Amino acid sequence: MNEVVRMQGRDWKPEDIERIRGLIAQNPAWSRRRLSEVVAAEWNWRNGAGRLKDMAARTLLVKLEARGMVQLPPRRQIPSNRMTGRRMTDFDGDPTPITGTFGSAGPLKVSEVSSDAVMREHCAAALERFHYLGCRGAVGENLWYAVTTADGRLLACALFGAAAWKCRSRDAFIGWSAIQKQERLGQIVNNSRFLILPFVRIPHLASWTLGQILRRLGRDWKAKYGHPVALVETFVDRERFAGTCYRAANWIHTGTTTGRSRQDRHRTLQVPLKDVYVYPLRRRFRQELAG
Repeated sequence: MNEVVRMQGRDWKPEDIERIRGLIAQNPAWSRRRLSEVVAAEWNWRNGAGRLKDMAARTLLVKLEARGMVQLPPRRQIPSNRMTGRRMTDFDGDPTPITGTFGSAGPLKVSEVSSDAVMREHCAAALERFHYLGCRGAVGENLWYAVTTADGRLLACALFGAAAWKCRSRDAFIGWSAIQKQERLGQIVNNSRFLILPFVRIPHLASWTLGQILRRLGRDWKAKYGHPVALVETFVDRERFAGTCYRAANWIHTGTTTGRSRQDRHRTLQVPLKDVYVYPLRRRFRQELAG
């Protein structure tokens, strides 16, 4: 290999790849985790909060191996993320119907629960059981939110993570170039899952929940990852939903997808059309994203 390779948002020179090969050859007892930590440390690969991005480094290593550029040590454990297709803990929440107004449900609490292993797993189980897309966990930067009653009963949950790389109507709404998108896509967050549990019937709970989350999302993201976010996006399957709660929460409809997916590299996979909604978190979001 005599050319620069761009992966994980970085340019990797031939000497960088050779250094990784050397680390593997000189340390045959290292696990993939240890190797990824060293790679992240050597290249000072950190997020805005100063934490090593060892998972990003590990993804890089796997991509390099897939291209035949390195040979990684054997896996020591079966991966525990969503890619294994593992089953989440079965949902064991109270299915008793909740109806009426906000007042009848008592004070409601919105919490960011990504660091709460028990509640995060409870949310994941609810999404896997009741959301039409299911849920196998989350990789990369992400935040989990839970709406609970005063006694801790789960009513709703939402998951936010990495933005879609390609979205024509969103990109036109922002007005950025391909280079600007490549550099600043991390400042967009995707609301990939949103669920009001099916036995909860409280009018306007969905739009209220979105509003509460959006008021704190920027602060929560920066506290966890050390960098700001300027815009939130979501994709609503128009065959299933009308997007009413997003409109009620003042999200902006920018258009419709073209019926392709992230996995459609060969332009042969047809998926349902989805309405694209965005919500600016910062007044000068266009200047921050497009310069």
